[in-house]
Amino acid sequence: MGSTEVWCLHGMLGATNDWRELTKYLASHGIGSRAVDLWRFLACEPMPLARFGAALNAETCSETKPRQRILLGYSMGGRLALHALLAQPGLWTAAIIVSSHPGLESERERAERRAADAAWATRALTGNWSDLIAAWDKQPLLAGPGEISSRNALALRRREIARAFVDWSLGIQDPLWQKLRQLGIPMLWIAGENDGKFRELAGRAVLLCPDACLAIAPNSGHRVPWQNPAWFHQTVIDFILHLAGCDSRLTR
Repeated sequence: MGSTEVWCLHGMLGATNDWRELTKYLASHGIGSRAVDLWRFLACEPMPLARFGAALNAETCSETKPRQRILLGYSMGGRLALHALLAQPGLWTAAIIVSSHPGLESERERAERRAADAAWATRALTGNWSDLIAAWDKQPLLAGPGEISSRNALALRRREIARAFVDWSLGIQDPLWQKLRQLGIPMLWIAGENDGKFRELAGRAVLLCPDACLAIAPNSGHRVPWQNPAWFHQTVIDFILHLAGCDSRLTR
């Protein structure tokens, strides 16, 4: 398994440290990983979603390709992962998409989301940072136990995060539903048992992807990797073992 590498994309107001426990667990099974700092893609200039996929893939292509390269994305990171997969479908061996949205199909919903994200962008750029984090965590979608890494240091990335709220808003994103049919690689969609909205979205996405399966995390909401880490880590490992043709507990 030493030639397998998992590239991990964090969510909004997330950081590479969010994946520290997963990377340790993967390493204990001889699997490499890379936690991608998404904010650096916005450090110099705005980067539309359409350009992100090509930018991430360019980094991937610059290295010697291992036997298996797997792209994992959580929430916003999952949406970004879908753009990278669609930009170059044959580059990645497989993908794991966690609590993510392929796209709003109603223009009214998209407009509302753009307005909401613009307000978040203003708070990220000029507001009190601790108040921003507290307000973000109080959203009903993110309710539930589960610790993620400290986000105090992200105050230094205010400009990039504000850009992400605008450039990578779900309200800006074109719906990707029909494009999911282009993804012929094995995919694992994960959603929390208590996250009804994203459980439904993941179920719909799996039906459109040619080679996909769905895993529902028990006792979890939106933040599956941190609300049920033991289940999440084992499910990721089982999926990778399944790809390698090894025995695993993964079921479709």
